[in-house]
Parts: sequence; C-alpha cells; structure tokens
Amino acid sequence: MKINESDLDWTEYDRGDAQFRRKELSGAVGSQRLGCSLYELAPGSRSWPYHYHTANEEALYVLSGSGQLKREGGLEPLQSGDFVTFPADERGGHRIVNDGDGTLRYLMLSTMTEPDVTIYPETGRFGVFVGSPPGGRGAVAARLLRAGRRC
Repeated sequence: MKINESDLDWTEYDRGDAQFRRKELSGAVGSQRLGCSLYELAPGSRSWPYHYHTANEEALYVLSGSGQLKREGGLEPLQSGDFVTFPADERGGHRIVNDGDGTLRYLMLSTMTEPDVTIYPETGRFGVFVGSPPGGRGAVAARLLRAGRRC
C-alpha cells in the first residue's frame, strides 16, 4: 500500500515535559510487522520520556533540523541525515530533544513485536503492551506500572 504523509492528520502529544506531533505512517497503510512514524518537535520540545523496549528494536532517521539524542552516556548531537539504531534492551534507551532554532523532523522505525515491555528507567515505571505492540493499532492492553503497581 501507499500513502502520502500530507494525507494524514497530525496527532498532538503534550504531557509533562513531552510535546510533539506524530503521523503513524505504517498504521495508515496496514503494516503489521514494521512500524514507522513521522515526528515533529518544535524548538524546546522533547519526545517520549527516556525509555527502552524489551521486544522491539527501533531506528531513528533525521529528515531536517537539529537537536540532541539523550542516551545512557549523555547527550549526542543530532542533525539532518543522522541514522541511529536502538537495540531491544537497556542499551537502546533514548529520548529526543530539540534544542535547535527550527523544527526537528524525523522518522522512527521499529519492529512490531508483541507482547512488549517498555521501561522508563528515570521514573521506575514500565508499560506492558499485549494485543498490539507500542505504537500499533488494535486492542491494546497497556498498563503504566511502577514497581509492580498500576499508576
């Protein structure tokens, strides 16, 4: 299947210190095992909280703009053309920060394996995804938990 991203509406996300816009490209064409979303972060904005997945590998490709990639070892600069992979374990922890003057536009790709557990090491929380992987469509049974309790 084929779609042009201009045919899709943005989903706005603004919660805590995370603010971004997202278009779920792979969901729009019915992809089952490969996820791809287009993200835009305005200057000063941040993506999802620092996290990693236990079942899904991810990749980032910067289309335009600049910013910082937060990883376990600290911040790394991001610029147009950069490609980064995130393994499905603690080494894959990441968060995107736009500290530039313009919009940071990038693609996030992932495998779509479920069930998946998403770990948020800085908060001690984790999300459990069953029925659909993170970012997928369908009957998602997701719970945000902290130390075994629902938050």
